[in-house]
Amino acid sequence: MSKTYFDETHCAIGHPKSTFMQWMLTVDHKRIGLMYAAVMFTFFFIAVATAFVMRLELFAPGQQFIDGDTFNQAFTLHGVIMIFLFIVPGIPAIFGNIVMPLMIGAKDVSFPRLNWFTFWLYILGCIIAVSSLWVGNGFADTGWTFYAPYSLNTGTNVIFTLVAAFVLGMASILTGLNFLVTIHRLRAPGMTFFKMPLFVWGIYATAWIQLLATPVVGITLVLAIMEKYFGIGIFDPAKGGDPVLFEHLFWIYSHPAVYLMILPAFGIMSEIIPAFSRREIFGYRTIALSSASIAGIGYLVWGHHLYTSGMADIAKTVFSFLTFFVAIPTGVKFYDWIATMYKGKIVLATPMLWALGTIITFAIGGLTGVTIAMIGVDIHLQDTYYTVAHFHYAMLGGVVFLLFAGMHYWFPLITGKMYNETKAKIAFYLNFVGFNLLWFPMFIAGYLGMPRRYFDYLPEFQIYHQISFFGAVIFITGLIYMFYVLIQGWRKGEKVGVNPWRATTLEWHMPTSPPPLENHSKVPYVDFDPYEYYHGEPVVKFDENMRRID
Repeated sequence: MSKTYFDETHCAIGHPKSTFMQWMLTVDHKRIGLMYAAVMFTFFFIAVATAFVMRLELFAPGQQFIDGDTFNQAFTLHGVIMIFLFIVPGIPAIFGNIVMPLMIGAKDVSFPRLNWFTFWLYILGCIIAVSSLWVGNGFADTGWTFYAPYSLNTGTNVIFTLVAAFVLGMASILTGLNFLVTIHRLRAPGMTFFKMPLFVWGIYATAWIQLLATPVVGITLVLAIMEKYFGIGIFDPAKGGDPVLFEHLFWIYSHPAVYLMILPAFGIMSEIIPAFSRREIFGYRTIALSSASIAGIGYLVWGHHLYTSGMADIAKTVFSFLTFFVAIPTGVKFYDWIATMYKGKIVLATPMLWALGTIITFAIGGLTGVTIAMIGVDIHLQDTYYTVAHFHYAMLGGVVFLLFAGMHYWFPLITGKMYNETKAKIAFYLNFVGFNLLWFPMFIAGYLGMPRRYFDYLPEFQIYHQISFFGAVIFITGLIYMFYVLIQGWRKGEKVGVNPWRATTLEWHMPTSPPPLENHSKVPYVDFDPYEYYHGEPVVKFDENMRRID
């Protein structure tokens, strides 16, 4: 690589000579992470708008604005965008790229060009997915799970959606491979695995899931495409296939994918809690090993999605036990986070508010997940709004809330500026109140028998949908206001130093903020634990040449 090319296409964030093509061609991990964020949040708001249209339709019984077929396409579009285009790639692609190399003292990821290629592979998957809105008979109406045999017989454009999911899966595999090699080979001298920040542990466990579980769903999607095109009887019972086989293959990937989404989010929590408690993290090793445990056990619990499919009783019992078992390492994390805060000097800055709010919302999502791990209860609640509420409390109230927490936490690192704290806190409270008002009534409606994926319902469920609608209005208002505050902070915010939170991990010891091209001015030697505080102050500090100051 020539020196000229290096200078022109690897500019640091905000370099004055940056041009559009330099951003498009850059292999700098920080810029690629920012481009991921721009694309993903664009799709996020498209999915939110689609969900709001469904809330409008469900405000009263009977048809209001859209018919049943359009409603089916709307919730499929919402699910595909949120799962495949936003939540699954979200935290690893954004903060795994921007922050993880900084945290381990690396200059970039191991394969910068592969990282660039992966981003554009992700863009290709997005284009294929969205193009199916206008090609053929419109977007798929199968739901994001593509269950056979309906997905093989519907007249809508399922093929494009399946191909898009396959391409996005390939991007996920390559990202996981890149991160695994980076963490194994590019850690700073002296940084053993048990001196890595816990966010890196979350990315590491996630990368193994990306690498090992994603090929299963890729094969499943290819088999579905072959059956739809060539009439091979794999999943369609009319052709001698087995639709339950599709469910097994799909959930063998998709339940580990739940942990793929939440493990890096837990990593963000494990960074924020000690930073704003001014205390060393309690149970560092147990949090680190619980991430690996969740990744491992998560491969074995997919069967709880199939209790009503005719599964043998012994299989149900085994899957129920394993589902309860996977809650243990998650509970260990919660215990350690709360123990870290105990007697800490807690600072209720905006990132800490998001973290504390997530402890509440994800606890509700997790505990309601335990109830539907019970075989008898799940048979009653299967395919009701109870399941919908549980899923959104876990994914939106867990993964996305912690993504927002990470956005506020690393905002001064990425931009060199600070948002308005008062306005950011108002945005948090709007989101928190709106979120709970939106989703909690659905637990009650689902328990009383309201089925999901229906665009019409009995009059007795109307009150729950109307409360949810008003919650949705508050929640969307909070989202828009939060992004307005962050954008204003980036444009006009007060400039801050490199470590305004007084955090301890390596990314907060940059020579400048935003970080320069090759990150640390000198590769640091790590002979300390990542979360060392003494009387509320970081123990380890560095000078501008990354020499440790004690």
